[in-house]
Amino acid sequence: MRKVLVVGAGQSGLQLALGLQAKDYDVTVMSARTPEEIRNGRVMSTQCMFHDALQHERDLGINLWEAETVNVEGLGVSVAAPDGGRALDWFAELDHPAQSVDQRVKMAGWLELFEDRGGKLVIHGVMTSELDALARLYDLVIISAGKGELVQLFDRVPERSPYTRPMRALSLVYAHGVGRRPEHPDKVGVRFNIVPGVGELFMIPAYTLSGNCDILFFEGVPGGPLDCFDDHPGPDEHFRRVLDLMRQFVPWEYERCRDAELTDAKATLAGGYTPVVRHPVGTLPGGAIVLGMADVVVANDPITGQGSNNASHCAATYLDAIVAHGDQPFDAGWMEATFERYWEYARHVTEWTNALLLPPPPHVLQILGVAGQNPAVARRFVNGFTDPADFQHWFMDPALWEKYLAEV
Repeated sequence: MRKVLVVGAGQSGLQLALGLQAKDYDVTVMSARTPEEIRNGRVMSTQCMFHDALQHERDLGINLWEAETVNVEGLGVSVAAPDGGRALDWFAELDHPAQSVDQRVKMAGWLELFEDRGGKLVIHGVMTSELDALARLYDLVIISAGKGELVQLFDRVPERSPYTRPMRALSLVYAHGVGRRPEHPDKVGVRFNIVPGVGELFMIPAYTLSGNCDILFFEGVPGGPLDCFDDHPGPDEHFRRVLDLMRQFVPWEYERCRDAELTDAKATLAGGYTPVVRHPVGTLPGGAIVLGMADVVVANDPITGQGSNNASHCAATYLDAIVAHGDQPFDAGWMEATFERYWEYARHVTEWTNALLLPPPPHVLQILGVAGQNPAVARRFVNGFTDPADFQHWFMDPALWEKYLAEV
């Protein structure tokens, strides 16, 4: 039985560990926190997982919260006008529902499931020096912890990493009591609000420790008015600032949040990070090699909501590659090839995400405008969040957009 060590207990690492466990691999997971510490800790992210990523969880039988989690039926786009109104506002349905589960709920539950199924769980925040000795005990070591010292094992790839600083200041709250959008009260949807030159606000229906809720998530242009959380305010003050910013920049969304309240005292988060692609193979001081996955090797800004989806696709790709490799050694060549299989998917997400961090070119503004009038264009755009590879065929290139526009 082949022995695999997974360092990190997020979407990618735990999905892979549970998948390998189901294939009778001897799997050990190292987590810096216990399930209870995760469950009682601060929110870790936003997330909205679309159909293809959700299907990976269904295939493994780990979609534990699907029945109680609100279904996201579509996605709407609003663009703020200078007068405080909306220059653009439309909504389109997804072909298949999306869902968002608070990672405190999911990761704590998955860790417990992994243990219940006989997995070996080690609660320890491992350092590079410790990993050097541990690596000799396993056939394969995978690093899925996207933060901390271990990330430094993986070198940045400049030609795939156009940015050298954070492109957005991020701030979020999880809230109960947010009303439905009056334009589509019977359809639950993610709302993507664009304030030109200032940033974006996402409204994401989600499931948390206390039931269904909404995530209010600002992406602010650095140095702009949304970049105002560096002083790490307490939860009540953080929420007040978010609501004040909504009142000022997206008043149509503020109106449905008048009676909202935080889901819990740890339901706020702020920060930012630089989008980056890294080499997938890391070398430990003693010479052993380890494989990076998901955010460790491809970290995108959350403006396109693809982080958990990328992690799920990465875990599925790695699972297939490990099983197909049989008893052969997991050498650097195999690691590189396995990552490149994942990159064939992730590169489309990265190119699309990086493009949206810049002021939109004229053809993208035209796409958003036409989508408000043409349901086929709107539907194709929102379903691109499920399959970002489709954007290369029409969205990313003005010539391809013109061709598609002529067809529709």
